[in-house]
Order: sequence, then C-alpha cells, then structure tokens
Amino acid sequence: MLRSLYSGISGLRSHQQMLDVTGNNIANVNTVGFKSSTTVFQDTLSQMTQGAGGPQTGIGGTNPAQIGLGVQVAGVSTNFAQGSAQATGKATDLMISGDGFFVTRLGNDTVYSRAGAFDFDANGRLVTADGKIVQGYSATNGVVNEGGELSDIRLPLDAAAPATATTAATVSGNLPSDTPLNQTLNRDVTVYDQNGTKRTLSLAYTRTADGWNVSGSDGTGNPVRGAITFAADGSIASGSAMTVNGVRVDMTQLTGFAGLTTASISSQNGREAGALQGYSISKDGTVTGTFSNGASLALGRIALATFANPAGLEKTGASGYRATANSGQPAVGTPGSAGVGSLASGTLEMSNVDLSQEFTNLIVAQRGFQANARIITTSDEVLQELTNLKR
Repeated sequence: MLRSLYSGISGLRSHQQMLDVTGNNIANVNTVGFKSSTTVFQDTLSQMTQGAGGPQTGIGGTNPAQIGLGVQVAGVSTNFAQGSAQATGKATDLMISGDGFFVTRLGNDTVYSRAGAFDFDANGRLVTADGKIVQGYSATNGVVNEGGELSDIRLPLDAAAPATATTAATVSGNLPSDTPLNQTLNRDVTVYDQNGTKRTLSLAYTRTADGWNVSGSDGTGNPVRGAITFAADGSIASGSAMTVNGVRVDMTQLTGFAGLTTASISSQNGREAGALQGYSISKDGTVTGTFSNGASLALGRIALATFANPAGLEKTGASGYRATANSGQPAVGTPGSAGVGSLASGTLEMSNVDLSQEFTNLIVAQRGFQANARIITTSDEVLQELTNLKR
C-alpha cells in the first residue's frame, strides 16, 4: 500500500485535532479566566531507504535518503498571557494582575484557577460559581497568620470588633484671653472603659488672672484639678496635660488668643464594641471588615499559588487546573509578594482568546485538511491504475 495514503490519513487526523482546539478556543471567547491553547505538530518516523556514506579516497560521501511517514500532534500548549480586564463593580469579583492562581478546595481536592468570579455562600465562605471554596490565611483579632495552614476564606457575619478603653484625649482650639474673670467654659466628650461602657469626660475651664483653672471629671472619684497659662504669642506655656481616671488629656494644641472661642475635645482613642457592617478586598488580598464602631479589622487574606511550569498544569474543567509532575509543586504566597501578582477588586480577567488569530487558524486547518484529503484521492487514483494493469 502506498505510504502517501497513510501520510494523508495522519494529516487529516492531525488537522482535525487542530480544528478541535481552535473551535474550543472560539467557544470560550467570553469565558472568565480562560487561557487559549495552540496545537503543535511534528513529523513521524521516517523510513530509511539509503544510509549515509562517509567520504573516502576517490569517492565523496553520500547523504541518507529517508521518506517521511506523515504528521502527528506533538502537544497542545496553553497560552497563559494576561487577559483583558473587565470592570464589574462587584467587590467579590477579583482579577490577578500578574502571575499566580487562586487556590480553591473542592472536598479534599485542591484546584487552581484564574477565574475570580466569587461570592459568599450562606455560611459566609468565599466560593466560586460552582461551589469551590477559596483558600487563604485566617486572621485573629485583626492579625493575619501568613505562616499558618491554608483555610477557607470566611466572612463571619457575627463578628464583632472588641471594645477599646480610652487612654488618651486631645483638646484643640482657642480659649479666648478676653474672657471675664471667673467665667467657666465646659467641654464634654464620651469615653469608654475596657468593656465598652460609656461615660462622659468633662473639662471645666475657669478664667483667672494668670490664665485658666482646669477641672476634669468623668463622674467617678474626685475631680482632677490643674491650671494652664499662655505665652505672649498665644501658645500654651504651662499645664499642657492632665490625667483623669486613666485618661491622659493632651492640651498642647490649645491657643490663647482674644475673641475666638473654639476650644473642644477633638479626639479620644477609645471605642465601644462594634458589629460587622461591610467589607472590602485590597490588592494584597486582605479581606477587611468595617464595623459599626468605626474599626477596620483584617478578617483573612486570599492566597495565590505560582508554578515553575504553568503549561504543565492539567485542565480539570470549570476553568480549573490541577498540579502535575511537570508543573512542579505550587509555591503559595500572598498577592503582591515576590513573583506573585496583585489583586484588583471589582474586576474580572476575561479570556485571552484572539479571535482574529483563531479565525486565521481555522483557515489554515481547513486548507491543511483539504490538502491531505487530496493526497488520499491522488493515492487512490494511483492504486486504481495499478489494479487496472490486469484486465
């Protein structure tokens, strides 16, 4: 049987696989995080009809004569180039800008993905559209344990920011120097103990001939008394601080100009316990919760995995990959660290399929298929001539 007949058959088979790969690329042109594939051809073994001969005295060397036996698919390689960004405005939609894969868990199976269309389930876990659970590092009291084991990224709806006792307060503004003697200005602020219980810290400023007498009280114990004076340039000269029941009151920002009454207790560092009200995801993967008391605490950090040879990953479907012997073991880290891309919240990475290239590949595959089909028909005609020799 003619060798060309089998060469044509191998060409048909190989170009059919090229059409399959190209068709799959085009079908996934709008798939989030999809990476296109390319078919790589190689020739098959060649039949030796004449071996090579070395040059000798009086006769030159001869080259080998070989006849090829067709083509085969050497492999299907994946293109991991960055896809385009599509803004969605949804906080749980994440895009990896750079290298890396999301680490997800499906039962006991670990699956890696570039598709960042996530959402929170009824248990507060960050999951993919098909239910895989996104993995990362947990946080305790707002501190992320980056050296720990990977665990489910969770948004604890019943989380509470702990109360913080007030230890410092700041007074700023102006005490008017033209205030009549013995007139009192009262300033109040709410402060908290370690359990978040509120109490009112009151400061009473009474004008004296030398400056101001200050009396501080929070309703527990005896009032704390002091005095402040101002220099000629209006800056405070003495009595810039006092401590009332464990709260240090800083008055260094007070001034003593005439005609302006703006003195107030501008800040204090305590707060009551707070309930979770919202969340955000930063580019380093940190899930930060915002609480009703104004606190912001880290709830966890999303992990990313990188591979020495990403092309060696095995596709598992649903935009997922599994590590293989040729991909290498995953190196897990946090977004933005060395060799790992950062995250963009409210954005998705679209497919990196180039339609113009894929349609060109369709034409190439179609013409290659037609050319190999012509080899078969021509070989058939030659065989027909052979059978017609005997009539």
